[in-house]
Amino acid sequence: MSQQGERPAAHEDDWWRRLYDETAADAGASRAADSLDDRFDSASAAVGPAGPGADAAFPEPPHVAPADGPPVSPPPPAVPSSAPPPPPLSAPEPPPPAPVQFVQARAPWEPPVGPTRPSTFVTPPPAKPPSVAEASPVPVEAPTTASVPPLPRRQVSAKREAPGARPATPLPAAPIPGTAFEPPPAPAARPGLSYVGDRPPTYDAEPTALPATVPQELDGLVPDTVLDGARYGTYTLRAASVRGDSARFRGEPRRDALLTVRFGAAESALVLVAVASGARATEGAHLAAADACRWIGEAVGRSHLRLSEDIRAGRRGDLKSGLHRLTDRSYGKLRARAVERGLEPEEYTAGLRCLLLSADPACRTRVFFGVGGGGLFRLRDGVWQDLEPDVPDAGAMTGQAVVGFGSASPESRPDRDLLTMDLGIATPPSLYVESPPPPPAPPFRFRASVARPGDTLLLCSTGLAEPLRGEPALAEELAERWTPQEPPGLAAFLADTQLRVKGYAGDRTSVGVWEA
Repeated sequence: MSQQGERPAAHEDDWWRRLYDETAADAGASRAADSLDDRFDSASAAVGPAGPGADAAFPEPPHVAPADGPPVSPPPPAVPSSAPPPPPLSAPEPPPPAPVQFVQARAPWEPPVGPTRPSTFVTPPPAKPPSVAEASPVPVEAPTTASVPPLPRRQVSAKREAPGARPATPLPAAPIPGTAFEPPPAPAARPGLSYVGDRPPTYDAEPTALPATVPQELDGLVPDTVLDGARYGTYTLRAASVRGDSARFRGEPRRDALLTVRFGAAESALVLVAVASGARATEGAHLAAADACRWIGEAVGRSHLRLSEDIRAGRRGDLKSGLHRLTDRSYGKLRARAVERGLEPEEYTAGLRCLLLSADPACRTRVFFGVGGGGLFRLRDGVWQDLEPDVPDAGAMTGQAVVGFGSASPESRPDRDLLTMDLGIATPPSLYVESPPPPPAPPFRFRASVARPGDTLLLCSTGLAEPLRGEPALAEELAERWTPQEPPGLAAFLADTQLRVKGYAGDRTSVGVWEA
């Protein structure tokens, strides 16, 4: 039937056969919709009403109950209205199509669109399968739907927020000076110097030979380097002992010994740092240094409660006399060990220098004591101060003359020797000593000082004290490295201790205390 309501001369089903004739040749690829639903919609539009005679030409079929279901009641009669009734259809009209979305389809053999470099993003959740209308490469026009603008060709998000999540605030790509997003400045790099002075040292900076030993002396082996550290109260402790360049070259053991130990706990805890240096050109010097550190550690450990109380109370006199006795006992053991080994006392001895530090944050008293050479320095406001206690020279004569060594008696008169006559001695005493007196004992050194915030206290052996006093470049370099408030790490402190100087190749042991 045509749109004018006329009945066609041909059979009324010819249009259906022509539309779904399977023997007809394929017309080829076309941009027109070619699905089953699309053809149904096209056929429905072709046979739609076009005039008042449409109802007469296609009467409404009667309602018949399905064979396998309940009977269907006929619909109620239509209410007459001024608008013309809708035309009957042979099938129910499908719902209007969904809004059109242009989706760029890509065949498997086609290259992807966009940059080929890798990108990192969160994989989106699987999307809902699109409907037939959405999957079609050509949009389906609907008379009741307004045209929708095309979506972007491709949109890739670097990060997808979860449903209901709070959107993240974007940050600037680069820090802007003067804003809250500017990162803190990076710490200045430490200089990569291996030596100071006009010329490089003679020996290599790394070990070249190991000390010779025998199976019976494995307990006496000394490592090339010792490194330690701690933090208590208001101070940070760094300690390092390194074998000298000459000993590394000759394969000799390190003569310096280092002991860092803590006694007690909480505020009454006491930290002891002992540095000992064995005598030069003597066999077993490293063993004597180790014995000196061990024995002074045992003596301090037995009296650590009393020492901790004296330090916190500021009893300087009690500390000096008590530590003097502990040091003498340790050296007495060294002399006894020398006799056991068949050596002279001066052949089995060591210089000993110690620091006592309280763990109480309210106590800033730092106590130094010891015997022998070395150095005690303080770095304050970028300037080194030599705190080594003054002691008289070994050959200096001090005090009054001793009776019996040529001095006159206060009661003697020029005409006679009352001292000789009273004792009944026929001959006066000789003016000369027949046997030389024993060598004087090394003087005991003691110093107690109160540290200030920002101070750096340095206790070192002779191997570092001598170049620190003799080479201004070394003192300036270490002052520049240790002036910042933050103390160096263990590795950085070891590198600073190994800063070499031409002409100084001995063992180096240093103990640094940084005050917060």
